[in-house]
Amino acid sequence: MEIGIVGLGRMGAGMARRLARAGAHVICHDRSEAAQKALAGEANVDCAENLAALCARLAGERVIVIMLPAGAPVEDAVRELLPLCSSGDTLVDAGNSYYRDSMRRAMALSQQGLRYIDAGVSGGVHGLEHGYCLMLGGTPRSIEIFEPFARILAADPERGWLHCGPSGAGHYAKMIHNGIEYGMMQALAEGFALLAAKPELDIDTGRLAQTWRHGSVVRSWLLDLCASILEENEELAGVAPVIDDSGSGRWTALESIELGVPAPVITTALMARFSSQGRSDRARKLIAMMRQRFGGHAVHKTP
Repeated sequence: MEIGIVGLGRMGAGMARRLARAGAHVICHDRSEAAQKALAGEANVDCAENLAALCARLAGERVIVIMLPAGAPVEDAVRELLPLCSSGDTLVDAGNSYYRDSMRRAMALSQQGLRYIDAGVSGGVHGLEHGYCLMLGGTPRSIEIFEPFARILAADPERGWLHCGPSGAGHYAKMIHNGIEYGMMQALAEGFALLAAKPELDIDTGRLAQTWRHGSVVRSWLLDLCASILEENEELAGVAPVIDDSGSGRWTALESIELGVPAPVITTALMARFSSQGRSDRARKLIAMMRQRFGGHAVHKTP
């Protein structure tokens, strides 16, 4: 039970700790010295100064998890690992990579005798304590090799992980998962905004959210989070109304267009994120000016 982990961000470090606490020997690396120092003293965890040292310290057929942001960081890590790996080694991309990139990488690495698993991972910063949900894509043999680690990482060793299908299937499943997440968060946020817009009814939104957690059809982990947030800071004071998007929502919307399968809720939630980032400001200004020109409506001026 020996595994390498590249990338010790919030989830990478949590995965390293969860594996180590279950008895696996973890060799890890991160370019950030602070990230490596944060794991100092953790039993069964050793940090390597670079990827060459990480590979040298893993015996036999290696299993190396790449827990890095999608795009260039993953591409660079795979490129650097390729000459350091041997036939039979398994690379696991556990970030939110685009599934078509994963399919391409799996094909290229298979020609070098390497196995590649695209692993969609959900659970966030709570995964260390409660476990993760894993969606895996790859060959049956690749999944068989990774299964002992998947069972440790998963929230449930039997039902908390799934071999979704061939290369690309894991990251495709995670992409759709994240699109659904966009829509669910948007619906909850809009609902609580409507509740807050009716102050004369004096509804305690934090207590209402707690009530909905028990027996309501909208009960969910996202509702649990809403309840704790609203009880701590009902007015959301100090929070800027800006929502970043990491890419998976865009890919889901594009997939909807390419397949001709309507996904209006997910797409609208994505557009709301763009709007929060100021990307609709110019359009709003132009609409305000058109209304003034054809109807004499007032235009609000910037301070």
